[in-house]
Amino acid sequence: MEGESSPGGFKLYEQVELQEFRDKFVIKSKGSPDDGFFIDRRDGSIELLGDGDDCSSGPLKTSTIFGVVGTIRLLAGTYMLVVTSRKEVGSFHGFPVYRVMSMRFLHCNEGLKVSTFQEKKDEAYFMSLLKLVESTPGLYYSYETDITLNLQRRFKLADGWMKKPIWKQADPRFVWNKNLLEELIEHKLDRFILPLLQGSFQVAQLTLKSSPATILLISRRCTRRLGTRMWRRGANLEGDVANFIETEQILDVEGFRSSLLQVRGSIPLIWEQIVDLSYKPQLRLIDHEQTSKVVERHFNDLLQRYGETIAVDLTDKHGGEGQLSAAYAAEMQKLPNVRYVSFDFHHVCGNSNFENLKLLYESISEDFEKQGYFLIDAEGNVLEEQKGIVRSNCIDCLDRTNVTQSFLAQKSLNYQLRQIGVLTSSECISMFDEDYRIFRTLWAEQGDDISLEYAGTHALKGDLVRYGRQTLAGTIRDGMSALSRYYLNNFHDGIRQDAIDLVSGHYTVNRSGLSPFQLSGFDSLSYLPIASALLVGGLTVTTLTLNQAGRNTQRFVTSVLCAGVAAGVMAMISANGRQFCSRPRLCGLL
Repeated sequence: MEGESSPGGFKLYEQVELQEFRDKFVIKSKGSPDDGFFIDRRDGSIELLGDGDDCSSGPLKTSTIFGVVGTIRLLAGTYMLVVTSRKEVGSFHGFPVYRVMSMRFLHCNEGLKVSTFQEKKDEAYFMSLLKLVESTPGLYYSYETDITLNLQRRFKLADGWMKKPIWKQADPRFVWNKNLLEELIEHKLDRFILPLLQGSFQVAQLTLKSSPATILLISRRCTRRLGTRMWRRGANLEGDVANFIETEQILDVEGFRSSLLQVRGSIPLIWEQIVDLSYKPQLRLIDHEQTSKVVERHFNDLLQRYGETIAVDLTDKHGGEGQLSAAYAAEMQKLPNVRYVSFDFHHVCGNSNFENLKLLYESISEDFEKQGYFLIDAEGNVLEEQKGIVRSNCIDCLDRTNVTQSFLAQKSLNYQLRQIGVLTSSECISMFDEDYRIFRTLWAEQGDDISLEYAGTHALKGDLVRYGRQTLAGTIRDGMSALSRYYLNNFHDGIRQDAIDLVSGHYTVNRSGLSPFQLSGFDSLSYLPIASALLVGGLTVTTLTLNQAGRNTQRFVTSVLCAGVAAGVMAMISANGRQFCSRPRLCGLL
């Protein structure tokens, strides 16, 4: 996108040299080799270059890295995370934006040699969590501009704001590595401090009636209640909700630039959905004395940041979702300054009637159009401001939410293009097949990115966004994603939640405290393979012996016994489903 490229703005070091010595790692700018620091491999201490460092012996290895993500201190020492490969994905306000393709932790853990047996065991688990962190999806950054601030907020900041270090410009809600940057900030290594945004960054070119246009879709994932789909639900006592995401759609055409903001987030009540090997675990609303305050805190925060809020609830009106939705509606009646709209997406739209979202739009269109969007001309004059926000949610805030947000974004885009003069009052983007296809693809890919980060799979209902209908291939793909979600939720996400809690600072390693891994009762990692083997073995032997049971009384008795064992194991697994699932060990649900 074209933008206000300021020669006086702050810029990070883009290519950094990493030198590996036996006793330290040296990190310095390739363009300014005197500017840098080293981290001691024995104790993890950081010193600036020139402070008594001796690099005369020559490094064991020299390589190029593309940024320092931060440091984390565990039981045996410090680990520094660096970007080892990147990919340019577009530009933001005229500056290149990159996606992190790979990261690596540098180990400074000589203290492991003098650790106790339990500390070594714990450190091994922590290090396995760091391996998961290295492959964190959907991380973006820029060396020359902050990408966490939306367009309207940027234009309200003082002129000198962009000259500050990028980490100071950033909205801390959306800095994924905020906890990891503390030590670098303490040592004033501003040009090495690389704030990362987790979410999605999609950009494409349109040609609307011979008017070249750029459309950018950027989603910013909040870190306050970060986690996986089943282990971070609802809100905490401060009113922060799981899977809270600010999505900004920016249009750049004929010198004008416009922006629409929407947000999504889990239902701001205190609730849980603990995996127990069932396909759809039961939703449980927790009756807490602070519930009303939690809801109030959440929406007061939205009001202060975005203005008047329309809360669109897309959950079902029966079963567990219905009970949760009813409780949400009851709390919303206590908030006179927020408009709550309940829309049963599955009942009204089913799996294919995407256009039925017009019924939702008709109910909120007047307020939605009053909220408006942000618009500036080529000279930077503000012509319109967005005065409020639509907050959408379903249960996961993924599939139904993404379909709905894309529908509202399309409506707003039509208004923007008409005001700018690209479209007439009777035209809309859906009349231009290729441009409309590109627009829908952007939203579908954004939905996939967000779903991968929260649920571990691509989004469901992606065809509704891409094509406006469900296809056979899409149905099969959704089925595979649903099965993958089941597996990940039950057998992997507990460990992934631990990794997120560790890197985000929600859990702090304490060497003097008790080990968090000395569990009582079942250990899911130990018992699940045994139970599975007994179950599969029992069923197999039962099948084999039943085939010959009629000819051999002894085999008939054996098959009955095996069937009994298999049934008993199955009953035990069913009764203790939660115990056999991967579950987080570091932090509680709140």
